[in-house]
Amino acid sequence: MKQTGAKELTHCYHCGNDCADERIELDEKVFCCNGCREVYTILSQSGLCNYYAYNDHPGATRDRESARFDYLKEPAIAKDLIEYADDKFTIVTFYIPAIHCSSCIWLLEHLNKLNQAVYYSRVDFLRKQATIRFDNQRLSLHELVILLDRIGYEPLISLQDVIKKQTKGSKDSLVKKIAVAGFCFGNVMLLSFPEYLGISYYERSFRVFFGLINLAFCGPVVFYCATDYFRSAWINLRNGVLNIDFPLALGIAVLFIRTASEVFTRTGAGFADTCCGLVFFLLMGKFVQRKTYYHLSFERDYRSFFPVAVQVVEEGRERSVPLAELEVGHRIIIRNNEIIPADAILLQGEGKIDFSFVTGESVPVSKVLGEVIYAGGRQTGEAIELEVVKPVSQSYLTRLWNNEAFMRTQDNRMKTFSEKVSKYFTVVLLAVALGSLMFWLPTDFHRALSAFTAVLIIACPCALALSTPFTMSAALSILDKNLFYLKNTAVVEQLAHIDTIVLDKTGTITVAGDNLVELHAELSDYDRQLIYSACTNSGHPLSRLICQYLNGEHKLSTNSYYEVPGRGITANIDGYIVNIGSERFIKGKAFANSSPESTEVHMRIDNDYIGYFSIRQHYREGMESIGRLASSYHLLLLSGDHGHERHALSGMFRPELMFFEQSPQDKLDFIKRLQGLGKKVMMIGDGLNDAGALKQSDMGIAITDNVNNFSPGSDAILDGRSLSKLPDFFRFSKDTLKVIYTSFGISLTYNIIGLSYAVSGRLSPLIAAVLMPLSTVTIISFTSIATRLAAKKRRLL
Repeated sequence: MKQTGAKELTHCYHCGNDCADERIELDEKVFCCNGCREVYTILSQSGLCNYYAYNDHPGATRDRESARFDYLKEPAIAKDLIEYADDKFTIVTFYIPAIHCSSCIWLLEHLNKLNQAVYYSRVDFLRKQATIRFDNQRLSLHELVILLDRIGYEPLISLQDVIKKQTKGSKDSLVKKIAVAGFCFGNVMLLSFPEYLGISYYERSFRVFFGLINLAFCGPVVFYCATDYFRSAWINLRNGVLNIDFPLALGIAVLFIRTASEVFTRTGAGFADTCCGLVFFLLMGKFVQRKTYYHLSFERDYRSFFPVAVQVVEEGRERSVPLAELEVGHRIIIRNNEIIPADAILLQGEGKIDFSFVTGESVPVSKVLGEVIYAGGRQTGEAIELEVVKPVSQSYLTRLWNNEAFMRTQDNRMKTFSEKVSKYFTVVLLAVALGSLMFWLPTDFHRALSAFTAVLIIACPCALALSTPFTMSAALSILDKNLFYLKNTAVVEQLAHIDTIVLDKTGTITVAGDNLVELHAELSDYDRQLIYSACTNSGHPLSRLICQYLNGEHKLSTNSYYEVPGRGITANIDGYIVNIGSERFIKGKAFANSSPESTEVHMRIDNDYIGYFSIRQHYREGMESIGRLASSYHLLLLSGDHGHERHALSGMFRPELMFFEQSPQDKLDFIKRLQGLGKKVMMIGDGLNDAGALKQSDMGIAITDNVNNFSPGSDAILDGRSLSKLPDFFRFSKDTLKVIYTSFGISLTYNIIGLSYAVSGRLSPLIAAVLMPLSTVTIISFTSIATRLAAKKRRLL
């Protein structure tokens, strides 16, 4: 093995990263760091190099030390993470964000070759989870996690795992119902063919036999597979609501009752095939509608990102303490890239805290000894020691998240097209059915009853119930290819009805940490130290950027400090009075020659004006397309920052529609006022300070540069790279509504054709068996093709 300092561009054999600064060679292969080389060595020695055969550079870099997992040695903590354990083996499931390709699956399912104490490992690729069963006499949970970390698949273990509050979907139950309905549908269709084709006189004895078997197959379909429709219809009927499940449940019930009646009275074959087919297709539509992203969470709270335990210092030694047992007065150690779980005072070390978890801004804030650091900050430098001053339950972050404003539920979200139409559809359906009954009743009771039930059967809104889920599911798959992840299919329709768009500024339309700072002054080394020392006391984003620009300067002692919100700071540093802030704050007035393209931070030491910094924020690419939305939508800016960039943003937002210095509560109340005016409001934000507004809005979008990083609860998660496509997303959502309207028209055409037979009271099982699947296949085909054509029109495919 050799290590060189070559600068040519070479890709790491393990992870694929560039090896421009340093390259490490082993077995004629190049690695970017010792971590990647170590993983390759482990795999090579274990005979697992086929890992590299499935994909190019499938691995992930390793830049963390396994000592961080010492808390797993505590039995009380390990017990909360384990799913099952006895005297011989243990079963545990981990969420592993690094899972991304077939090589990952192959390696994780061959863990037993790395350690024979592992019995088996099964990977759920969609959920990025691995379920592992291992011998607890030969391997501990702590050692298992270290093994995963050594090969580059560190599990993400959070406080949420211990509390076990994750909601578990009912997809497995739905799949079972689909399987039962599909099995019964197939067999009933097979047994119904003799009836379709005609049964000879000598074979008529089989008609009753086939009818009884078909009725038996109908039983589990109606009483097991269709129970959700009956339950929903009953609950909504009790509440005085006619939703689409009512006519569906009514149609299923009538199909089964009429089938049973005809079979037992030997007057016909019934509609067993139509009944089973209806339920099967409805369940398939529900399955498609439940499409979601298992690796994303749209309902996150702080527990999803807090650690399970922290390292507490007692008598000079560290020990792991569960977060629930952390108390005021505990001294804790926070290492690089770890989150501070409770409000605490900095006792030792240099604090460089990234508060993007709370604010969405990623520029680290320098903290001095004795200063309070609020929960939610992430240390980005050396290990620091802190003393807890508030319990986790009373910390600033926890109180902010649990505030009533952020926990409000919305019950006035926009109704979908099917919800609006179903009420009127049900009324018309019942009117036609009762009209047919009354028309034939005076002359022929049997025909009147047949007409009544036939109308309920043939006009069952199966096609209407399927058009929305299949259209929206196709739209969801197209949007996710464009890095726009929606919580569910109903959100597509919500997007189409939006008329007001409210955007946060920092981290939403700006790129955090990508700002241009220029110094317009001749500063001595001592002056730089004075400015740096004053700015380290401020948490304002501009002060952080100046500290970042002057990084490395010696910090002088601060005798006194005062900050005027929105204006500037005054500090006594080493006997000098340092003033830093806006031009008006420093000079007493603002001059017309100030640049509108950047923010200026002026400086004065004692009574001498020494110059200024100009800071230009970098906006996300394609922001001009967002500005064009103002012609079709009510476009507003709602920011917690000060209005120092009002001029720079005037090209995208009208001056009277930009609002600054908005607290989280102010943002939520602002959204409520807009809704009170009848507006359909979309809120786009990125930090915890936007969580209340996102919750209150008719549609909340959390924007992030990494979908696996923190994002507040929302209806959708938008990758920052796709913000420029937002106008196309709006137009595409409106196109999908047109597809639904057209498909509804198609289904009505089929219903009218079927009703012409039904009202006569002479509907045959063959006509019902042909019309129902034909309309269903037509609707599914039309919605899928039309949605893709609409996406191509909007350049989303």
